[in-house]
Amino acid sequence: MRAPMPRGPLSERVLASLTSGDVDPALPDEAVRAADASADLLVDEDVQITLTALYELHHQGLDGVDDRLEWDPTLLRTRAVLEERFEAQLRRDVAVPDDLLAELEASTATEGLAPAVARALFDLTSRDEGPSLSAYVARKATDAQLREMLVQRSVYQLKEADPHTWAIPRLQGVPKAALVEIQADEYGGGRPERMHAALFARTMRGLGLDDTYGRYVDDVPAITLASVNMMMMFGLNRRLRGCVVGHLAAFEMTSSQPNRLYGNGFRRHGYDADVTWYFDEHVEADAVHEQIAGRDLAGGLVEQQPALRDDVLFGAAACLAVDGRVGRHQIESWTAGESSLRRPVAVGSPA
Repeated sequence: MRAPMPRGPLSERVLASLTSGDVDPALPDEAVRAADASADLLVDEDVQITLTALYELHHQGLDGVDDRLEWDPTLLRTRAVLEERFEAQLRRDVAVPDDLLAELEASTATEGLAPAVARALFDLTSRDEGPSLSAYVARKATDAQLREMLVQRSVYQLKEADPHTWAIPRLQGVPKAALVEIQADEYGGGRPERMHAALFARTMRGLGLDDTYGRYVDDVPAITLASVNMMMMFGLNRRLRGCVVGHLAAFEMTSSQPNRLYGNGFRRHGYDADVTWYFDEHVEADAVHEQIAGRDLAGGLVEQQPALRDDVLFGAAACLAVDGRVGRHQIESWTAGESSLRRPVAVGSPA
C-alpha cells in the first residue's frame, strides 16, 4: 500500500528510514521517548501511525519500501519498544471482571475447562454495555455517516482475517482445526469473489468509495489504527497467541447481530442487496463462527494449555474495550455534528 503520511517526529523519522532504505540507528531511542511522553497510546497519532507502517511490512508491504526491511533489526527493536508500552497500557486499563473469574473457576470444576472458558467468553461479551454503533447506524446514521463508517472500517476489513491467521501455525489439534475452519469461511471457501475483504470492497464501491487496499489510512484517527494494531500485535507475537485467540472469539461473538443492524441501516437509505451482501453474509456466518470460536478454538486451546487461560480472557476483554472506544468516538463525533475522520474524504459516484 502507499506509505502513510507522518503524524509526528517519530513517524517522520521511521517513514524517512523506510522510504530511503537508510535506517536511522537512533529509532529505538526515539520510540522510547515518544511512548514515554504519551498520556494515552491508543489515541497517540504519532505512535499508532508508526506501528501501522511497521506492521504493514509483514502484510502487503509499502510502496517504494524494500521488502528486506521487514526483518531489519533496528526497525524490529523500534516496534518492540512501542509494543511493550502498548501492551502494558492495555493490561493496565483492561480488566476481566472478578466475578466472571470466580464463576469460571466454579464451572471448570463441574463442566470441565473448555466448556467453562466458552461460557465465560459468552458471559463477557454479553456484558458489553457501551454505546452501540450498529444501533446508531440502523436508526440514525446519515448517508455521509455510512460512508465514514466504511472508511473507518476499511483499515481492517480490506485485510479481514489476516491478523488472526498468524495464529494458525502457533496452534495444534482441535483449536488449530477450529481456526482454519473459521478462516476458510473468511477467505471465501476458495472463491476469491466471496472473500469477506472482497465483499467489503464491493460495499465500498457501491457508496462511491475507493476500495484500494490501505487507501484511507491517512484519514482515520489513531483510535481506529489502535484497534487494528492491537490485532496485529497479538497475531505477530507467538507469546500472545492466547490473546489473539481470545480477541477472535470476542470478535465473532459480537458480530452477527451488529451486522444485521448495519445492513438495516444501509437498507434504510435504499441500498440494495449488492451493497448489504457483506453484512448479510456475516449475520449467518458469524452465528456459526461464535460457537466454534468459543468452544473449540478458545476452550480447546485453554484445555490444551491451561496457562493461557488468562491471556485468552484478556484478549477478549481488550477487543471489547478498544472497539468500544472506536464506536464511542464515531457516535460522539456524529452527535456533535462533526466528522469522525481526520479530514474530509472525496466520494465518487456510487458504482
